Amino acid sequence: MVQVVQRGLPDGWQLDALPPVLQRVYAARGVVDASQLTLSLKELLPYHSLKGLDDAVALLVEVIQKQQNLLVVGDFDVDGATSTALVIRAMRSMGAASVDYLVPNRFDFGYGLTPELVDVASQLPRKPDLILTVDNGIAAISGVDAAKACGIPVLVTDHHLPGETLPDAAAIVNPSQPDCDFPSKAACGCTVVFYLMLALRARLSALGHFEGGTAPNLATLLDLVALATVADVVPLDYNNRILVEQGLRRIRAGQTLVGIQALMQVAGRDPGRAVASDFGFVVGPRLNAAGRLDDMGLGIECLLTDDPDQARDMAQQLDDLNRDRKQIEASMTADAQRFIDEFDTQQSLPVGLTLFHADWHQGVIGILASRIKEKVHRPVIAFARGDDGVLKGSGRSIPGLHLRDVLDLVDRRLPGALLKFGGHAMAAGMSLKEAQLDVFQQVFDQVCREQVSQQQLTRTLEVDGELANHELALDLAEQLRYAGPWGQGFPEPVFQGRFTLVQQRIVGGRHLKLVLSPVSAGTVAGSLIDGIWFNIDPSEWPNNHCQEVNLVYQLDINEFRGRRSVQLLIQHLDII
Repeated sequence: MVQVVQRGLPDGWQLDALPPVLQRVYAARGVVDASQLTLSLKELLPYHSLKGLDDAVALLVEVIQKQQNLLVVGDFDVDGATSTALVIRAMRSMGAASVDYLVPNRFDFGYGLTPELVDVASQLPRKPDLILTVDNGIAAISGVDAAKACGIPVLVTDHHLPGETLPDAAAIVNPSQPDCDFPSKAACGCTVVFYLMLALRARLSALGHFEGGTAPNLATLLDLVALATVADVVPLDYNNRILVEQGLRRIRAGQTLVGIQALMQVAGRDPGRAVASDFGFVVGPRLNAAGRLDDMGLGIECLLTDDPDQARDMAQQLDDLNRDRKQIEASMTADAQRFIDEFDTQQSLPVGLTLFHADWHQGVIGILASRIKEKVHRPVIAFARGDDGVLKGSGRSIPGLHLRDVLDLVDRRLPGALLKFGGHAMAAGMSLKEAQLDVFQQVFDQVCREQVSQQQLTRTLEVDGELANHELALDLAEQLRYAGPWGQGFPEPVFQGRFTLVQQRIVGGRHLKLVLSPVSAGTVAGSLIDGIWFNIDPSEWPNNHCQEVNLVYQLDINEFRGRRSVQLLIQHLDII
């Protein structure tokens, strides 16, 4: 069941200089004054209120001044890859002599700084004098202890929610840790290390480190921060919108890393017209494919190279991996759908849905959980088989249900079943004893039933009202395209309206291509507009024409063979 509601508008908004549609769109997202649209770097939050920053900077100053070996321990997703690349580029530009990285292969080591990974790090040819974690570490209690036992201090930078106990690290920089006054709790891991590098540059400048030279321009790394912010699906608060917009401006101006440029080009996208959705649907998935199916080292090297030819070769390899990932995902989704079809109605599905198949791929279960969550609109955890009787799980939630808190309750009711877990409100990862799967399914469902109302299980589509016929035009579509940046917590504008369905056909096996005629006062007879609905089930779609439909859609631009025209990206359709 889908409920369509119009976004509410706050009182007292003053955006008179903008077109009426943009006024309404911005106001519905909490922008009440035009000053909130000034996405300038000078409006960025200062770094000074980040807890632990002084100790962290002191450790890195020592690394540079004493020419010590720094080892960056990253994560195998886009945020981890961009964070790793950013630290390496920034540290080298500020004079660090030895900066290496180590990213755990998810199939051999799992997530984060584990004792097993510390053992690998301690045996590297250049044994680290300091380990710096990026996008992980806040839950690495045993990993940090293992590093200390080897005589290696650890600097933790992370953004994930901490547990009850913090690791015994030399320093921790994480806006989500207790007593941290940094205003934006929505920072991704790459943003945290970007701020750390800004603070380090300021300290080195005060120490005269750059005398006779110029301090590096760290703004050149904002394309990495922007990519991570969108791909990690963190809320686009004002600070994050500044970071994303500034990164996009660099890409559109041709001032981006050759790796990001190559990843866009291999997908057929023009970097000169880059928008935030390109990070989430084009660049991000190709980088993630390396960490899901192989080793994230390929993605990191693509972001580190300055050689355009190397970048193109690596981007092509990443594109190939992404194609493989799509095939694996399609097979897994079919398996999951067969399980769902065993229930008589959607209402008979568990509220907390747990899925498992012995042949599923560990690297793709997160995407699977997300796909199924979108279909059934309830929290979903997908498991794949790991080693030694352990299942690896990835979960996705719905608005109003904090998934990590749910897992904490499950853990209290089933002590010892969950070997480890962590994450956010909307996404989490975990390891589970396979023998406990059946009882976990029951307890997870029960906890979700206690936490979720029936209203929350109704998918709600928020819309920005209707568009007049004359507003279904290229100029407004172009304005909306660049009016963001759009993303999590600052969603792309969505509209509703009535149309006559003139033509329809399936393209690409699973996309519905439509020709529509607006139904509204003042509509010119015979006026037509294209629409497309991606990833539908063709068997569920009746082949009927010349009937009225209610659409929920985004106003988009279709570019084909040099011709640009308006098209509607359909999110929901009801036949009247």
